[in-house]
Amino acid sequence: MTDITYRLPQKRHLVTELPGPRSSELAARRTSVIPAGVGSSVPVYAADADGAVIVDVDGNSLIDLGSGIAVTNVGASDPRVAQAVRDQVGHFTHTCFMVTPYEGYIRVAEQLSALTPGDHEKRTVLFNSGAEAVENAVKVARLATGRNAVVAFDHAYHGRTNLTMALTAKNMPYKRDFGPFAPEIYRMPMSYPFRDDDGLTGPEAARRAITAMEKQLGADGIAAIIIEPIQGEGGFIVPAPGFLPTLAAWARENGVVFIADEVQTGFARTGDWFACEHEGVVPDIITMAKGIAGGMPLSAITGRADLMDLVHVGGLGGTYGGNPVACAAALATLDTMRELDLRGRARAIGDVALGRLRALAAEVDVIGDVRGRGAMIAIELVRPGTAEPDPDLTKKVAARCLAEGVIILTCGTHGNVIRLLPPLVIDDDLLADGLDVLETAIRAAGN
Repeated sequence: MTDITYRLPQKRHLVTELPGPRSSELAARRTSVIPAGVGSSVPVYAADADGAVIVDVDGNSLIDLGSGIAVTNVGASDPRVAQAVRDQVGHFTHTCFMVTPYEGYIRVAEQLSALTPGDHEKRTVLFNSGAEAVENAVKVARLATGRNAVVAFDHAYHGRTNLTMALTAKNMPYKRDFGPFAPEIYRMPMSYPFRDDDGLTGPEAARRAITAMEKQLGADGIAAIIIEPIQGEGGFIVPAPGFLPTLAAWARENGVVFIADEVQTGFARTGDWFACEHEGVVPDIITMAKGIAGGMPLSAITGRADLMDLVHVGGLGGTYGGNPVACAAALATLDTMRELDLRGRARAIGDVALGRLRALAAEVDVIGDVRGRGAMIAIELVRPGTAEPDPDLTKKVAARCLAEGVIILTCGTHGNVIRLLPPLVIDDDLLADGLDVLETAIRAAGN
């Protein structure tokens, strides 16, 4: 990675307790206008951000190890992205691609066709959010196959819309009391090496799911399998080697559309452009969002041309899908990723963080598992000497980190997983400082 000139000092620096008085004032104002159902992970309000630092309204500089949930992979205010947005806004902010199209949309589609796995002919459609991308991928699969059933997996997260809630496994807070949900969604067992009591290999775990699909649904009734190559909200679960290729091969043999949900894993996060590349898996359709546009709202599906071209005119699209400002940001984001070799940087971050955290796990008895790829890293916390999830300890660790000026995220079906998603442009000193704080918090909370 080449040297980066940051706009803000890449240092952790606290001038008040957290939250500070200005953040507390904003929190009080918030309650009168924003419903309680909109949550925030940390009680501090941002005023500025750059690289891997967020400056709050009280002047505190915090280390960001969450990247807005894997969105700001190129940093929170990458200069190339910011300039691209300014330039595009100076010309036009919207015409609607379905009314008066523009080149930026085509350029993004061209790049995604080149970047996504496989050398087959592809087509791309742009949307606004990850959930919207997932919805449309399922639409394409159902139309193309003439089938209805869609298979998702234990611990999956695919979004908050009606269909994507049905695909999502976790009840609270994503599904509770929001039903009835979209029909013809079926859930199968995931490969979860830390919690697979029978120690299944990847191919064995895949065959377990395949057997259940064949018995319960029949291969000729399944339109699509949708899976996150590394599960996100479910706990950064990395399936055992061979699980994904075995599923993909079965899908291909049975005319089932294999959809890789790379909304969180995509765009250099795991050390390659997409996580499914680590095992050579080529999906029929891939869903993308989050890191695609440096923080601007954009998502996409890229799929086999023979599938995508079956959809009738007007069957895909949306008023804001592929907004020209977001497209300009995406093109700049991809340029930055290439220039800075952020795939290589993600691998380097993973080498450092995983090495330190695995050494810590050998010393303390509250870490059940450390896992991940590249800069997508999980620490699963358990009650000492057991594999029993400890969500309370996880909350304590997150709170201790925040008190010291480090933002971390939690996840997991049981709420007991710390997930690390640092911006890929984080410098070595800031990464080391953040890991120091995290290590101290785990040691302290575990005592």
